[in-house]
Amino acid sequence: MNVKGPIRSGLFYLNKMAIHRFQALQQVDSRKPQLVTAPSSKVSDFFGSQVFSWKVMREYLPSEAYATLRTSVDKGTQIDRGTAEQVASAMKAWALQLGATHYTHWFQPLTGSTAEKHDAFFEPLADGFSMEAFGGDKLVQQEPDASSFPNGGIRNTFEARGYTAWDPSSPAFVIGKTLCIPTVFVAYTGESLDHKAPLLRSVHFLDKAATTVVQEYFDRNVSRVICTLGCEQEYFLVDRALYNARPDLALTGRTLFGHSSAKNQQLDDHYFGSINDRVTAYMRDFETEALKLGIPVKTRHNEVGPGQFECAPVFEEVSLAVDHNQLLMDIMEKVALRHDFRVLFHEKPFAGINGSGKHNNWALATDTGKNLLSPGKTPKKNIQFLTFFITTIRAVYEHADLLRASIAGSGNDHRLGANEAPPAIMSVFIGSFLTQILEDIEQWVKQGEKMSPDEKTELKLNVIKIPEILLDNTDRNRTSPFAFTGNKFEFRAVGSSANCSSAMMVLNTIVADQLVKFHSEVQKLVAKDMKKDEAIFQVLRKYIIESKQIRFEGNGYGEEWITEAEKRGLSNIKTTPQALDKILSDKSRKLFKDNEILSERELEARYEIDLERYTKKIQIESRVMGDLAVNHVLPTAVTYQNVLIENVTGLKQVLSDAEFNKLAAEQLTVIREISERMTSIRKLVSEMVEVRKTANLCESVREQAGDYCDKVLPFFEKIRREVDKLELIVADELWPLPKYRELLFNR
Repeated sequence: MNVKGPIRSGLFYLNKMAIHRFQALQQVDSRKPQLVTAPSSKVSDFFGSQVFSWKVMREYLPSEAYATLRTSVDKGTQIDRGTAEQVASAMKAWALQLGATHYTHWFQPLTGSTAEKHDAFFEPLADGFSMEAFGGDKLVQQEPDASSFPNGGIRNTFEARGYTAWDPSSPAFVIGKTLCIPTVFVAYTGESLDHKAPLLRSVHFLDKAATTVVQEYFDRNVSRVICTLGCEQEYFLVDRALYNARPDLALTGRTLFGHSSAKNQQLDDHYFGSINDRVTAYMRDFETEALKLGIPVKTRHNEVGPGQFECAPVFEEVSLAVDHNQLLMDIMEKVALRHDFRVLFHEKPFAGINGSGKHNNWALATDTGKNLLSPGKTPKKNIQFLTFFITTIRAVYEHADLLRASIAGSGNDHRLGANEAPPAIMSVFIGSFLTQILEDIEQWVKQGEKMSPDEKTELKLNVIKIPEILLDNTDRNRTSPFAFTGNKFEFRAVGSSANCSSAMMVLNTIVADQLVKFHSEVQKLVAKDMKKDEAIFQVLRKYIIESKQIRFEGNGYGEEWITEAEKRGLSNIKTTPQALDKILSDKSRKLFKDNEILSERELEARYEIDLERYTKKIQIESRVMGDLAVNHVLPTAVTYQNVLIENVTGLKQVLSDAEFNKLAAEQLTVIREISERMTSIRKLVSEMVEVRKTANLCESVREQAGDYCDKVLPFFEKIRREVDKLELIVADELWPLPKYRELLFNR
């Protein structure tokens, strides 16, 4: 239907937005599940078929080059030029066989998404000849032009030079007809301009610190400790037509207006329910694409919110897991279009409905296949478990504010502490069984005193009681931001749209730093003729006592916890600007600088970039809100009000004064309420615009972010309240925006 002006439907002249809404609903009614055919009924037949994996490399590379590359990746050493040339030649041959015509260095700039610039393998030669070329120089390093990427003052806009450098620990892959090579992104000065480089530094630091502890006290056969990660990705699906009829969803990723549906999630009937056929087809489609790219997606289910779902992969090495999560999100967005869906990764797309997170399941494993966060059968294995378990808790206690900063963002501010998301107060949940173990250690081990043989035997006998599989129901406290769940820690506060690199980089760094301190403290006691196992227990007891305040087993949603947390000295940082300030604390600066994770300049750049992103997102939301309120909602309200006025005028002509006063009272009340709410909306929007103009004049990025947070953002709820009340008043046939019941229940 081509509409050039308002058309009449019943008593009303429908505006274009209302027409768009009803056309969208008609399109939804006609949707059918797409037919999805996997390459094979067995996933193992096509898993990783588009990945330049170690298996493929063994086939395409000379044995010497393969061995050299494998050693370099395992040990983190530099790859020589000759090996790089051989890898490039093999990679090109493999990619061409899959139909690739271009290649790109695939990287993760500080925009929150991925980036790529495609170059053709094709190279023209003299006399009209040509060939496909791709050498070691193009594999190892590229110059993509860095002029428009966030840099936080590291470089000037006119200084465009930035470099991408090959990350051989993450395998190349082919999407469509493009060979994608995972890389880091650095400035001409060598300073990081991406998420991946600091993460890799933290991985190396944690490997070194953890391996030292394991070799020194528990197992000399271990030569490497690997940080693993499994990301549970939550998301919403909305029909494409309805999404296009909601400018706020299209421009901000969330609904800025919308009265709650009579039915939402209060019956809990969507959680783990039967998956809609059309949604199942979408899931099968994106899972197939992901599996071909080596992303080990394994779990799918309905989440709590209507229209909300989750997918989860098998654990992988942390840097690869982060790459795969970024790639998965991109795949999900592209595949959604094939099924006439739009996928929403915003942390809080719908008010009053559960938000979406990206639960980061983090663990440590040795190259001998042992999980350091899993108990064993012997006292020695359980002391090893307790060492890494307690040290991690101590690290979280020491750097709780920095951990909070690592998951800060405008979207997550809406989510934390609301509808089953963990609160903004960082705490650790370990369950009653392990709580008792820590209390026993605190009681049995006497500070600075050597243990008698009987005491040592008793302690080891109690330590061995820790079961290999912890049966305590440790994974049910949904209110904890950082929970131990049997053989891993689950960092539940990470937002669904986030790049996990920031949170994992911080977690790796603080745990590694604490392990270094642990080793130093134990060695000092050993130097005083204390036995190693006694020294370990002395330090662990100290950590248990010092970090006791961060442990919380109760309801994180309750007001009592807010009061209790304040008594314990724990921070409750509710806004992104306040959280980001913790990045530049003296303690954080020292942590990153001393351990060579981020220089002061890199740290300050990230702080500035994150503040700018926060400000711009609130600014965009404010502009969209003003436009929708003034140019769509108010005209709709006027249209409906005019219909009521026409009705009242007609009643006045046919009724007596007494009858009119009685029968038209309701219409007159509604007419007055519409006028009052329209006046309020226009006034609030005007005031918000003026406050925004003042905020835009701030010279400091921190001051500007603070103004947007403290002065602009409070207008959102006030304006929304008035608009949502009008949604209940105005005739459904006129309302321009798809309503919550339509967005959440039409699939």
